[in-house]
Amino acid sequence: MSGEDRPTVVSEEQAAGPGTASSPTTGSHRRRAPSAARAQAARQRVLSPRGEQFKVIGRAGPVELHGAPSIPAEAREELLVIKDDEIFLCARTDGEIAPAQISGEGFYAYDTRYLSQLKLEVGGARPVALSYSAHENRVLLDCTNATLQRDSLPAVPQLSLSIGRELMIAAGRLYYLVRLRNFLSEAVTTTVSLTLAADFADMFEIRGTPARAARGHALAPKRTARGITLAYLGEDEVFRETVVEFDPEPKRAELDAECVQAFWDVELKPRVHVALLITAEPSVGGRRRARRRVDTAARHLRESEARWDARCTSIESDNELFNELITISAQDLRALRMPTKGGQILAAGIPWYVAPFGRDALVTAGEALLLNTDLTREALRSLAHLQAREDDPWRDAQPGKILHELRVGELAGAGLVPHTPYYGTVDATPLFLMRAADYYAWTGDLETLRALRPALDAALRWIDEYGDLDGDGFVEYERRSAGGLRNQGWKDSEDSIVHADGSLAEGPIALVEVQGYVYAAKYMIADVYDALGLPQVAQRLREEASSLRVAFNEAFWNPQEGTFALALDGRKRQVASVTSNPGHCLYCGIVDADKADAVVERLFAPDMFCGWGVRTLSSECPAYNPMSYHNGSVWPHDNAIIAAGLKRYGHQQAVLQIAACLFEVAVSMRDSRLPELYCGFDRAERPAIVAYPVACIPQAWAAAAPFLIMQAMLGISANAPSLALTIGRPALPDWLGEIRLQGLRVGDASATLLFERDGQTTSFALTEQTGRLNVIMAAGR
Repeated sequence: MSGEDRPTVVSEEQAAGPGTASSPTTGSHRRRAPSAARAQAARQRVLSPRGEQFKVIGRAGPVELHGAPSIPAEAREELLVIKDDEIFLCARTDGEIAPAQISGEGFYAYDTRYLSQLKLEVGGARPVALSYSAHENRVLLDCTNATLQRDSLPAVPQLSLSIGRELMIAAGRLYYLVRLRNFLSEAVTTTVSLTLAADFADMFEIRGTPARAARGHALAPKRTARGITLAYLGEDEVFRETVVEFDPEPKRAELDAECVQAFWDVELKPRVHVALLITAEPSVGGRRRARRRVDTAARHLRESEARWDARCTSIESDNELFNELITISAQDLRALRMPTKGGQILAAGIPWYVAPFGRDALVTAGEALLLNTDLTREALRSLAHLQAREDDPWRDAQPGKILHELRVGELAGAGLVPHTPYYGTVDATPLFLMRAADYYAWTGDLETLRALRPALDAALRWIDEYGDLDGDGFVEYERRSAGGLRNQGWKDSEDSIVHADGSLAEGPIALVEVQGYVYAAKYMIADVYDALGLPQVAQRLREEASSLRVAFNEAFWNPQEGTFALALDGRKRQVASVTSNPGHCLYCGIVDADKADAVVERLFAPDMFCGWGVRTLSSECPAYNPMSYHNGSVWPHDNAIIAAGLKRYGHQQAVLQIAACLFEVAVSMRDSRLPELYCGFDRAERPAIVAYPVACIPQAWAAAAPFLIMQAMLGISANAPSLALTIGRPALPDWLGEIRLQGLRVGDASATLLFERDGQTTSFALTEQTGRLNVIMAAGR
């Protein structure tokens, strides 16, 4: 942020006259030293970057949270979620945001909560909710009035007034449109009020860590010509505002340190519509976006959705519930896209992870290749732009490493967390190479890969020079940053890497699936280096992959369990707990053929397969907890990757078994969405899904899971450089009779395919084609 974007703290005397000197920018990764200006701020005023004066109330107190992470899964708060770009809203199903809830309610942007309370009242009472519907960036709410008492007139009965609300995020702001209509035969005069508050909490604090006794400086709300501005000066010396505008202007407004209230006196004539429009724009450093009329903003949203739909494969089946799952999943992937300096990238999930995550973006892009390869290209470009170029222990960064997580909120800006970006992930770098190879196979776009070559070279160097910490040929991780993650694979919670006796494994840790990723990365990216005219590099990579496969099958195989160990610990002992991770090795093709059937059998043993999918950890392990994040729960993306691995090794019926589980989970959920994860209780004991209480919904790799499952069922693989689309052993489950894929893109060509099931046999037909493409039926197991 430039000096011009920073606020100025001035004395009472200075505030009376001109002067807007700004503080310098600092680039420290660690906590900033308090400036003299901030030290004095508690008794002074602040001039915003736009020259507006705000009175400093004092230091903002700690973020308060009501509820606890241990609330029962069945009691999980249902939220309406809408998002566009980096701005999103999580509200209750009545459209309100209740203050200080652990569910994550709020209006957010840039890792900050810009509204922590939003409440509408009509006649002094909250509307009575009737119904709601949500669609990626719009929510429609139908309500009616509570019984409204009037001093000298009869009460207005319930169900007399229609109170409709439309919430939409577009053009960098929240549009909150209230429509009232009176269905009585006489006019009704009443008061409409709106209560707003903004705590400007950092997302890390909303998630519960780290806790601060005092935060930045709370500023008094300010009345403006168009509405009200709520403001905050953070410890990072960044000025943040929630700019609220009203149309029409309220009759009066009450402002205090805790919240603001706006009041409209309205006369509701019979059958006549009355509308109120409120907008809320999150602003950083005084920057504002151009205003847009609500109808203009809505039109631009529809145009954006149409562009996305035009780039996606159209998928339709004879099962309407499956169609709903596919439709909402594709919509969620569009909504989760967000801008970075390097281009678009998928955010990981709402509400906790609306930020660039390397692993999540790359896994999701790989799952969604059947739907839209643009997600892969965007992820590769964005992550190459953010690739580490220096060795920085505070951020667990090393040259060539792909980031774990990038945050832009107050805590990151003040150096209190290392996420600027943070690179503590061991798997994102090989996944980056895998996705680059996938992208080339599906598109043949060598020009993009040629531009990415420096990033590909750097990623390979990181694997060989930094990833293998002890020279044993396996890639390991060990935390270097005091603010970083203990575990750095996809199961990255503190207690997720455990020995068979339940004790925590000590590092450096070589995860089983990471070796699979490195194998696949080197083996697959060799084709790209061949195409780039570097056959010697390609040959070396294939030889390294082959050597790794041999060493892996020897070092990680656990004959007692008939599967691969979770990891090797710092003393090169097997971490022998039974987990879902070896399923990723099936997906990568590193498993020797003589071991694959045993791995599959172990994944579907009763202690691993709960009836709703494959658990993350065996129920026989002392560390097992079906309500934990990684030690016994079930993750849809994990199961989709396992299903793709099952297909690779010829276990088609097992693919259909997992597909049925995830489909049944999805249709049992609100809006047919797959959640980030759910509890791993045995289905025989729990006939209904038990939700994980704070799972992200929507979440990127859960939203993309149906497309990878579908690709596995249909046996689709692409080789655009050879102008080939291969269909291998397609099989539809008994709850699908047919699937049509229209406009499936491979290179510059596209195809429409119809898959039909007759009993246990699934056939396909090429019904339409544009461009040069050979559609091949593959034989084999």
